[in-house]
Amino acid sequence: MPTITVNLNQVDDATTAAQIRQHAVDIDRPEAKGGRDKGAMGGELLLASLGGCFNSNLLAAIRARDLEINDIAIEVSGDLAEAPARFSSINMVVKSGFNDRETFEKLVKMSERACIVANTLKGSVELSVTVA
Repeated sequence: MPTITVNLNQVDDATTAAQIRQHAVDIDRPEAKGGRDKGAMGGELLLASLGGCFNSNLLAAIRARDLEINDIAIEVSGDLAEAPARFSSINMVVKSGFNDRETFEKLVKMSERACIVANTLKGSVELSVTVA
């Protein structure tokens, strides 16, 4: 199986730089949590990674079927638990004005099954994906 690798390096006393292929992403905490607010927190990036991975698969499925769907919006939210700090559940809501809801729901299901991040998280956290 192939391996995906991300390289991370300390930038300063609170910031980490992630190098992902030719892309760079800063990871930090808000100032209120002792950071410098130079980037998103890791947990926020986890939610963004889930939404981005899912949408990448959704857009590929749409292109493969030559459908005209250009208004997808996704909201990913995570409920925090304590001791240890973690997401106890994650919810992703997918919206579109596409007029064929049955087809859109099938595309959403296909994308959920194809998403590496969703498949990884499902074994560890209650994960739900819904169409709004």
